[in-house]
Amino acid sequence: MDLSTILILSQDAFTSGAIYALLSLALILVFGVTRVVFIPQGEFVSYGALTLASLQLGVVPGTVWLLLILACLAAIMETVRLLLSGAVRKLPRSLAVILGPPLMIAVLVKVCAPMHLALGWQILLTMLLVMPMGPLIYRVAFRPLADASALVLLIAAVAVHFVLVGLGLLFFGAEGVRTPPFSDAQLTLAGLNISGQSLWVYASSFVFIGLLAWFFSKTLYGKALRAVAFNRNGARLVGISPDQAGTLSFALASIIGCLSGVLIGPITTIYYDSGFLIGLKGFVGAIFGGMASYPLAAAGAMMVGFSESFSSFWLSGYKDVVVFTMIIPVLLWRSLSTIHYEEEE
Repeated sequence: MDLSTILILSQDAFTSGAIYALLSLALILVFGVTRVVFIPQGEFVSYGALTLASLQLGVVPGTVWLLLILACLAAIMETVRLLLSGAVRKLPRSLAVILGPPLMIAVLVKVCAPMHLALGWQILLTMLLVMPMGPLIYRVAFRPLADASALVLLIAAVAVHFVLVGLGLLFFGAEGVRTPPFSDAQLTLAGLNISGQSLWVYASSFVFIGLLAWFFSKTLYGKALRAVAFNRNGARLVGISPDQAGTLSFALASIIGCLSGVLIGPITTIYYDSGFLIGLKGFVGAIFGGMASYPLAAAGAMMVGFSESFSSFWLSGYKDVVVFTMIIPVLLWRSLSTIHYEEEE
């Protein structure tokens, strides 16, 4: 292996690691606020890329129907809750809040899809379409189970994953897609050609991570999320709603997943089930951070990117095995070094 090969593999590692870092942060955020190991995080990645590909073909993406189905389920559940609690007067306003935005987004996408808009507008439509799915999935699948055990929440996450993968096959088919790059520019650095799309990945990842750091440290909502993650009951006592915090955390997770899918769509072919493996590698990075530390998770995600890139050169058929084997010593070390408490009945 010469220097040029090392540089090429390192470039690929940085590109993959930046995406895995974003997904790791999203997984830690959702887990900290809601105790949900959000296995379907990768589905937002594939949905983002596939939705953008549909819009570029001038076709209304199937995610429109998924958004409307989720909105209808959430509206039915909210109607039942209000009827049982006797708060019928709140029903029209609640239904308008739940059904209004998805319907407006669906109409907007229906009108704009055949127009073949510029790439920037197509990305914006994709984000508008995929982002509301996170809060709606939380409302339908996880909010009713908010006080359940971690095992029940994990089972629910697995069920949501299978549903989303099946719907992805129904909406988009089994064919893979690769979207056009944001830029055809090439940057030559120390004899290494860096594509414009890789630069977009680096810049977008660093900017978004910086925005997340600012959000959690400077804004009221970010501090509320940190409070819920630190002590759910204590946050409730001081007036912070865990349900609203969970909704916000799922919204951020869907934004991160969709952004990741849009960024890697031009780099790799995305299938309806590609998100699971990508999300799982982000989960490995989150494990390095103990599902709690954002900096350690980002560092772990970069390690995953480098391990995947260099093992694909030496052991191309076993690169995924090498990546997932890395978490075994980490889990063993954390199991031996962490103080365990008996779970209360």
